[in-house]
Amino acid sequence: MHNTLLLQFAVSSAMVVLCVIVHGFGLFGLTRALRSEANVERLRHIRPLSPRGAIFTLSIVVAIIALHGVEIWAFALVYFAVGAVHGLEPSLYFSTISYSTVGYSDIHITANWRLIGAFESILGMLLLGWSTSFFFRMLGRIDAH
Repeated sequence: MHNTLLLQFAVSSAMVVLCVIVHGFGLFGLTRALRSEANVERLRHIRPLSPRGAIFTLSIVVAIIALHGVEIWAFALVYFAVGAVHGLEPSLYFSTISYSTVGYSDIHITANWRLIGAFESILGMLLLGWSTSFFFRMLGRIDAH
């Protein structure tokens, strides 16, 4: 029992570190892509309801969703690889509901790996909050006047 708990904690911790690094680099890369001097100057003159403003907003949303998708898939592959959830589709489903903190039931994951689901829920809440903060910061660059 003790070794199982340590293994769950080690795998969970490694996944948290990996996803935080992926998320940080993803947002950093998105920021760099949006911060070229031409883009900064252009963004100062974008009207929020213009086609350019809409494309800017949608681009950020799609990129953030893709970033979360990578993290959800990473957990799903771990669930599948260790046999915590049987089948790739159920692993992806369990990962998605855990990451989004919806939570469904522990009956979908073996008792030996439940801790990973709990870690994923905490991580998902934090990374979704980080993304929300990033999104509003980027939208704030579009002048509303």
